[in-house]
Amino acid sequence: MIPHIEFQPEASAPLDGIRVVDLSRLVAGNMLSLQLADQGAEVIKVEDSRTGDPLRAWRVKGQSLHWKVYARNKKSLALNLRTAVARDALMDLLTASNVLIENYRPGTLEEMGFGPETLHERNPGLIIVRITGFGQDGPYRDRPGFGTLVEAMSGFAAKNGYGDRPPVLPPLALADMVAGLYGAYAVMIALRVVERGGKGQVIDLPLLDPIISILGPDAAIYRVSGERPQRTGSRSLTTSPRNVYATKDGRNIAISASIQAMAERVFRAIGCPEMIDDPRFRTNTDRVRHIDECDGAVAAFIAERTLDEAMAVFSAAEVTATPVYEIDQLVADEHIQARGVIVEAPDAEAGSVLMHNVIPRLSETPGKLRRPAPALGEHTREVLKAIGYSEAQIAALIEERAAKAS
Repeated sequence: MIPHIEFQPEASAPLDGIRVVDLSRLVAGNMLSLQLADQGAEVIKVEDSRTGDPLRAWRVKGQSLHWKVYARNKKSLALNLRTAVARDALMDLLTASNVLIENYRPGTLEEMGFGPETLHERNPGLIIVRITGFGQDGPYRDRPGFGTLVEAMSGFAAKNGYGDRPPVLPPLALADMVAGLYGAYAVMIALRVVERGGKGQVIDLPLLDPIISILGPDAAIYRVSGERPQRTGSRSLTTSPRNVYATKDGRNIAISASIQAMAERVFRAIGCPEMIDDPRFRTNTDRVRHIDECDGAVAAFIAERTLDEAMAVFSAAEVTATPVYEIDQLVADEHIQARGVIVEAPDAEAGSVLMHNVIPRLSETPGKLRRPAPALGEHTREVLKAIGYSEAQIAALIEERAAKAS
């Protein structure tokens, strides 16, 4: 069974005492601040008091499931930053915080009166993460940039899919997720600098640069070979056999033989040990050169067997093979359940909701699920109180519609 957890509001975690103000919207910033929140940081989502983070509007069957997953462990402060008093409150909050995350177009933060120079005058140790599509400088700095655009421009789409079909964009916010993870790593570096007596700094985090960095040595290969990466489907042009193969019962198995010994195991397992010494398949370079014949032998073996039959053979031979899962099969998998990779958390609206557990796992100081995703303005009073606002001041902000509290 999927493990059921209860939120632990008082649980401690490694980043206790770090206050993060997240002004960003949608995916990259929320992914970044989620990593920090899961490890104990007090992440305060500063949301538009009228609409909230647009991620709330991504609804499935009436539920904001993206928000429930990526806003867990966070607090919601709802402000109308078009009002001067709300901007004053934000400045007071940033003066008492460690990290600011924002994803406005370059120059917008300065126009609002929150440029890095201004903020560092008030709080020299503040770390400012600036998420954009293309960066704070360069010819494209002013272009609006969603993840889809950089997934296309980065070269990812051009090498994804099959050679006889158009390029394929990822079916998830891949560029945003990668940037969020890079951003969390960068924040930890910057926090370490401050911890050792250094100053706060600005982290320029475009969506484009991180996704380029995970595409491997494509630029180096192009310089040497003059060739563009090819779209090869599930094949690899660096190792073979490596592909997805259909079974007799309509399922699929993925195999990756990235080292010589594994390729030899595959050939023995499919009843073709002679392929080991065949000049066409003797080395990895030979196998890639004759990839159709190599794949054909593996595919023929699997096509004659059900998934269970083929996997039994590969498991006995210690071949690196696995079924290709649909989401229902992943959730039902005994390994996923035993490790608690996906957990069932309480939810006021739905009763419970499935979500990934805290990643990565630390043996001595694990992160915790402390609270569910907040309602809009749920923590407005709490946050403002914490930075010294009186009940009367908070009431005045709400009365002037500069803030909202739920």
